[in-house]
Amino acid sequence: EVQLVESGGGLVQPGGSLRLSCAASGFTFDDYAMSWVRQAPGKGLEWVSTINWNGGTTYYAESMKGRFTLSRDNAKNTVYLQMNSLKLEDTAVYYCAAAGVETMYEDEYDYWGQGTQVTVSS
Repeated sequence: EVQLVESGGGLVQPGGSLRLSCAASGFTFDDYAMSWVRQAPGKGLEWVSTINWNGGTTYYAESMKGRFTLSRDNAKNTVYLQMNSLKLEDTAVYYCAAAGVETMYEDEYDYWGQGTQVTVSS
């Protein structure tokens, strides 16, 4: 059974940091690019970041550049999203997703996690 299990979400003040994790199982992790996608309250899905199969290449949405860092540990089948300098508008449910290609398009993801809530509030 394929599983992507996100963790690390929570409540943080503006300017704070969180590190999200996504643990994968049930498929060959290092055959897949991994991505994070988020959904703010009342809004659609927004692509956040993608990392290639070996972690050598990362891509970020413009508003996340310089604040978010995506990495992966293939030995642990886990991907990490370090989020710094968090803003109110970063409040969302964050989803981990896997795809056979490096893509920012949600219809190209093969597997999705259940999501973890990140709330930025003072």
